[in-house]
Amino acid sequence: MRRKWPWIVGIVVVVIVGAGLAFWLRPPDPPAVAVEEARSRDLEAIVSASCKIQPKRQVNISANTMGRVTRLAVEEGQRVRTGQFLLEIDPKSLEGQLERGEASVAAAQSALQQARVGIEQARVTLDLSRQTLKRQEDLWRGGLTTREALERAQNEVELREAELRTREQEVRTREQQIKQEQAGLTTTRYNLSQVIISSPMDGIVTRRNIEQGENVVVGTMNNAGTVLLTVADMSILEAEIEVDETDIPEVELAQAARVTIDAIPDQIFRGRVTEIGNSPIQNTGTASPVNTAQATNFKVVVTLEQEVPGIRPGFTCTAEITTATRKNVLSVPIQALTVRELLYDAKGMLVRDPPPPRPSRFRAFRRSEPAPAVPLPEPPGHTRRETEGVFVLRANRALFVPIKVGIAGERYFEVLSGLNANDQVITGPFNSVGELADGSEVKIQETPGRS
Repeated sequence: MRRKWPWIVGIVVVVIVGAGLAFWLRPPDPPAVAVEEARSRDLEAIVSASCKIQPKRQVNISANTMGRVTRLAVEEGQRVRTGQFLLEIDPKSLEGQLERGEASVAAAQSALQQARVGIEQARVTLDLSRQTLKRQEDLWRGGLTTREALERAQNEVELREAELRTREQEVRTREQQIKQEQAGLTTTRYNLSQVIISSPMDGIVTRRNIEQGENVVVGTMNNAGTVLLTVADMSILEAEIEVDETDIPEVELAQAARVTIDAIPDQIFRGRVTEIGNSPIQNTGTASPVNTAQATNFKVVVTLEQEVPGIRPGFTCTAEITTATRKNVLSVPIQALTVRELLYDAKGMLVRDPPPPRPSRFRAFRRSEPAPAVPLPEPPGHTRRETEGVFVLRANRALFVPIKVGIAGERYFEVLSGLNANDQVITGPFNSVGELADGSEVKIQETPGRS
């Protein structure tokens, strides 16, 4: 027995070593993947973005004159009618200006009348001077007067003519002064009519920024005036959406939209696109000099097709615009689509690289990364370019198939070419789809309930 023990131990060691070598040299199991059949579905391409509810028509009421609010007849949230009295600004200052303006017009009219009387006097004096000159000329021809008297009469006529022209110019000046005073009086009367502010339309007072007794500030070029009230017509509502520039080319007028309002859960309101901005939305803040890259959004307006009871301007909402629809089209899951660099010949035909070698446990033990597939050298006229496609399960291998996609639904891409119905498309896991090589061996992932 003592002589047999070394043989027994040696045989056991050989068996163990052989089993270990067989284990390490045996290739590992291929990666498990999830698959889904490519089949026909109804798809909707949707552009979704957050938005704000605003009335289609609203008016910010400001004052045209300064003063203190003496009467205020409405509250925020109150419904008003066209022409209904809203508030009054103290008219005493304007009434005083009106009295001064009327007095100035009366004084200007009196001065005009006096100037016209002066014209009549100047004309009478001119006639007398001309008669005197005529008598002097007759006497001069008869040699009965001196040259000095004749010249004095001539000068008197010229002086009276100049005086008449001055009186006529004074009348024209007085007439212009009357027009100026009347224009100022008209402005004062208009301002006085503006102290009583009425509603410009039927609607709801959505904002009241003034209280009785406060002073009103009139807007100037560099200073915004006081917005006293905001009246909005809530019968027609709009959702103002900020849509990313990448989605704007797909948005068109009259496209259907679904709007959900945060304050009114579990309800969907239908609408249509009625306005698309041509210029990007300008950010009110200044961009940081370090990072000036900012998202570019465009304003899109969706008009709701129904009234929303209890709605208020500024409610937050989410709009989903249906930009395209497809009925009964072949589709694949969005997560199945990936990009690979493929080799094409001079005719544009795909030239597949050889499948990667099956890894062994020994190679996996020596290095964690699998051996990459050796790409074919590029013969003359051949090029490599990035291609969109999916991996299809065929004979337990992942075969990369280039496809052309159409619209994107919520979970699926429309397939225009490259696939057939019932093809087994590899959809996951996500990391596996991103790392799979064309022609690599795979197995179907076992899921609960699958035999």
